[in-house]
Amino acid sequence: MSGRKKKKVTKAERLKQLQEEEERRQKEEEEARVKYEKEEMERLELERIEKEKWNQLEAKDLERRNEELEELSLLERCFPEAEKLKQDTRLLSQWKHYIQCDGSPDPSIAPEINTFISLWKEETNETFEEVIAKSKLVLNQASTLADLDSGNMEKVIQDENVTLYVWANLKKNPRYKSVRFSETQTGFEIPRILATSDIALRLLHTHYDHVTPLRPISTSFQGHTTRIPQFVRDEVKSVEAAISKELPEESKQLENESNSIHEEEETKCEEQGDIEVQTSFVQEESDATKCELEMKLLSETVLSAQLLLIENATEKPTFFEDNEVDLYQFTTLGGVYHLDILELPPQYKTMKSWMIVEILKEGLQKYIYPPETTEDVETENAFPPIEVTLEVQENVIFFEDPMVARWDAEGKHWQTDGISNVSYKSEERLITFSLETFGPVTLIQDTHVNMPFQSWELRPLGVNKVLLTVTTVFTEVQIQIKENLCMLASIKLSDKKHSSTLEGKWMTPISFIFALKETGLNIFPSGHSHFYVIINYKDPLVELKAYRQLALLSSAFAFGWSKWNVVCTSKKVIVKLSEYLTEEPIQNPNWTLLMFSGNRAQRLKINENSETFSEALKEETEFHSTLYHMVKDFASKEAMEKIKSSNCQFIDSVCYMLLSTRLLSYS
Repeated sequence: MSGRKKKKVTKAERLKQLQEEEERRQKEEEEARVKYEKEEMERLELERIEKEKWNQLEAKDLERRNEELEELSLLERCFPEAEKLKQDTRLLSQWKHYIQCDGSPDPSIAPEINTFISLWKEETNETFEEVIAKSKLVLNQASTLADLDSGNMEKVIQDENVTLYVWANLKKNPRYKSVRFSETQTGFEIPRILATSDIALRLLHTHYDHVTPLRPISTSFQGHTTRIPQFVRDEVKSVEAAISKELPEESKQLENESNSIHEEEETKCEEQGDIEVQTSFVQEESDATKCELEMKLLSETVLSAQLLLIENATEKPTFFEDNEVDLYQFTTLGGVYHLDILELPPQYKTMKSWMIVEILKEGLQKYIYPPETTEDVETENAFPPIEVTLEVQENVIFFEDPMVARWDAEGKHWQTDGISNVSYKSEERLITFSLETFGPVTLIQDTHVNMPFQSWELRPLGVNKVLLTVTTVFTEVQIQIKENLCMLASIKLSDKKHSSTLEGKWMTPISFIFALKETGLNIFPSGHSHFYVIINYKDPLVELKAYRQLALLSSAFAFGWSKWNVVCTSKKVIVKLSEYLTEEPIQNPNWTLLMFSGNRAQRLKINENSETFSEALKEETEFHSTLYHMVKDFASKEAMEKIKSSNCQFIDSVCYMLLSTRLLSYS
């Protein structure tokens, strides 16, 4: 028992234990303090070294900034040079793009554009009237063209841009309420009251939209018409005046010198030659100065026009009536279907050997349905809506079921009321709906159905040729750009290749954009798109500088979307970059991340797979004032040669496509 008894700790032993514990604690605290101070000193020293290195890099960057910006300015002369090479006839194709892009023509070229608009309107109206005249001729002869089975007349007349469907109710048989045009799925389901009436149905499908009016220029953009800096204009004028004044004075001075030595016959011819050379030199120098200032003015003009392409409107349009289609949010596709119910004109009658017909002076008359007064009608549903089935144009892509809109002639806009029971069969490309009253109808789609983009990539394909790939929720679009032309290379819908009539056709950038939008492939934001799409806003000037400099490097470097571009501020953009000298696709490119603020370019330490974002500079790299000088630090000689030898029209076209897609803000 005594052996198991616990030994009692004395007071002295307890105090000794406490003292030892205190000494151990103090020792640990001291060691921790020393370790912390050492680490802090190392951290501060590292920060000092990093700050010193950063200050050295900044000083170095500041020292060479002017030189780099001057060299960039020389490289960017390609933009005004490309503009000079463009012919004035480009306005013919430009106006369509500017109308569809933002609903109004570009203010800077509005006078010229309006001329072409009026000419085009006249041409389309003439075509429209010609087809209307054809329908009148067909209906006047309906009885001679009647179908043997039904006893009624149907006729389809097709042109390149217009298709006319005409049906005449000759038999007035109440059982024939279903109208289908032969070899098509287009047709109507008419109510009994129309099946027993002297009527004709006319469907005129214009494959283009000549109904939608132009919207007025937004007030937020009106100030851009005089966007060129005034000091540049004044400088050009003052130098022109100085040159015109300088030339006579120089010539007069040289003539006086000539007269003073006229007496010396031996040197007369020689001195006269010198005078002519000097006069010629002054003239050439003056012309060069004037040309240089004109290029400066043109460069500022191009810069202003490019900035206008990516600037956002400040006010969202709110002037729409109930059921009116917002054409900033929706786009008409597949043309316009003009639906009319007409009174059947008098038909030919045979009397002996004569064909007699009553000719109406007023021409074809519209049949009012439903009638304006319905007092004699007992039931409320005596005039039900008419069911219409239309074939959707083959070259138009709807990523979602299309909506139907009808034209309000009084309000001059499209609206969605009076239309019901809309159904769409995507495989057969048929849309069916019920219409209360006939008139022009069109199909509409959300303009921004493919925005924002999921990713993008721009890579070289050879000399002055690149491939731009834009991936959206519904599609992958590949665009080839060479010199001053663009081409649709391929389209994928749900990972399946889709054929398009545009594939393989080279067009100028503006014509190409318009053609792509006409087919429903709209990847080109307008100034109002940010009101309808969640975007990754970037400062317009930073965005503009980035697009211009990416275009300059595009012949030798591939660029791509980076997830970190969303994380950084609106004053900076981040893209992937890789030297790319082969025409064949590289499976796993050696991407590096670059960050650009408009005034500073740098490579980042992080990569696309890093867990957290950091703006830390990549080891053993420097930052520069331009992207061109940044890549110069590590690019191969071959890559730099390709950049310097790039065609100015090619660079301009790449830049225009980047500005039009706004990949840095809409991805």
